[in-house]
Order: sequence, then structure tokens, then C-alpha cells
Amino acid sequence: MREEYDFSKSVPNPYVKKLKKQVTIRLEEDVVDYFKDLSEETDIPYQTLINLYLKDCVKSQRKLSLEWVS
Repeated sequence: MREEYDFSKSVPNPYVKKLKKQVTIRLEEDVVDYFKDLSEETDIPYQTLINLYLKDCVKSQRKLSLEWVS
């Protein structure tokens, strides 16, 4: 291993914006079951499906319409 390396010709990582961030999220069991079932149908991992769905919501600027019932 060298004592020093020359990084003068290095370039920034072009994929840095595509990196994923690991988070902990609590989802109801029926939501996870839905995506797991969909995963079996599509052969796409369920976590990827959840990410794709959320990404679509972001892209289309979809917002929830919540009404609190008292």
C-alpha cells in the first residue's frame, strides 16, 4: 500500500444523487402484506415496490386528503 495517493485527476461520483438512505419506518401489517403479495406477482422486491410507489407520489406531487373525525 502506498503512503500517499494522487487524487488530482479524480472526478466526483456521478451516482451520488442516486444513493439510497436507510431509514426505519413503521408500517401496518396489511400494507406490508399488500406489497409482499404484489412482489410475488411482479418478481420485484417489496421494498423496491414501496420505494417506487413513494417516488411516484413525489413525482406527481400527490398529497393526502385527511379528514379528522371527532
